[in-house]
Formats: sequence, structure tokens, C-alpha cells
Amino acid sequence: MKKFINITLVLLVSLFIFSCRNDDDTVPEDVHEHDEIGKVVLTLTNKADASDVQTVNVISGQADGHLHLHTGDTYTAVLDFQIKHDDHYHSSDEIEEEKDHHFITFGPANADIVVIRAANDIVRTDGQRLGLRTEWTVNSTQETGKMNIKLIHGPASVNQNYPSATNQLGQTTGGETDVDITVDVH
Repeated sequence: MKKFINITLVLLVSLFIFSCRNDDDTVPEDVHEHDEIGKVVLTLTNKADASDVQTVNVISGQADGHLHLHTGDTYTAVLDFQIKHDDHYHSSDEIEEEKDHHFITFGPANADIVVIRAANDIVRTDGQRLGLRTEWTVNSTQETGKMNIKLIHGPASVNQNYPSATNQLGQTTGGETDVDITVDVH
């Protein structure tokens, strides 16, 4: 009987100790609700010369090169936003999956580049094209030419046809800038 009481007492004390355990002692679950974009890969392919493929990687705002664009040529441009995990980057599907919460704008400076959102671009439910796939027609560039690209998260409104339907640089109101990069274009 004494053995039974000792076992019961040990079980009750154990139950008391574990039931009083603080929840702060638990290890929090690693949840990635919004991954940070650490790298943007911009690839341009000349529509008249498929062997003319140029890629610029922008990591933490620093481009690893520039684009050498030819006046009069049109290029297909593809943007790939990548997330860093440990020591490598991988493409993120988040932008496409949350297409209605994102929009990309383009801003050429010292360069006359017309941007059209491609037919195979991702279309938001409001009918606006996201801007991951575009075509750039180069009318002219200067030695100091640049292209600014912004990924806006949560814009209140978007307009793919800004400044016009034939030059779709894009415009937003509201939202936060997730990515703001500038690439040299000569």
C-alpha cells in the first residue's frame, strides 16, 4: 500500500510540475509570413537576335553589371524576385501568388525606352498586368541612362497604362515599396 501511495504521489507531483510549465519556454515555430527579397534578376533578350541575352543581378541594391541596349531594338524583359535562404537564393512565387497585392513600375532616366506589358505577363483580377514580363523598345539611350524598377506591395490603385496605353511604365497610389532598384542602360 505504501508503494502505491508513493507512486501516486510521484505522479501527482510530476503532473503539477508539467502543468505549471511556462509557455514562454517553448521554442516558437519558424513562420515566414513575408520573406524579404534579397536578389532581383533582370534578363533581357533581343527579339531580333535571340543570341543577344543580357542578365543583371541586383543584390542588396547593387547591380553586378549594366545593360547594353541597341537603339531601335526591342527586348523581352523578365524579372525574377528571389529570396535568400542560408547561403543561396531561390525564386519566389509569392509575387505571382499574391498578384493582387503587388504591382511593378518602371522609370527610365536619360533613356527613351518604351515599356509594354507582355501578353504572357501575369494579369491581376482587376485586369491590370503585373509587370514581371515586359517588352522594352529602345528609342535612344545616353551614357548615363538608367532604368528604375519598383515592386509596390499593397497599392490602393494601379494604372498599367501610365503614361499611355503605348508606354506602360505604370503608376500606383498608396502601398509600400518592397523593392526599388536602378540598373544602368547604355
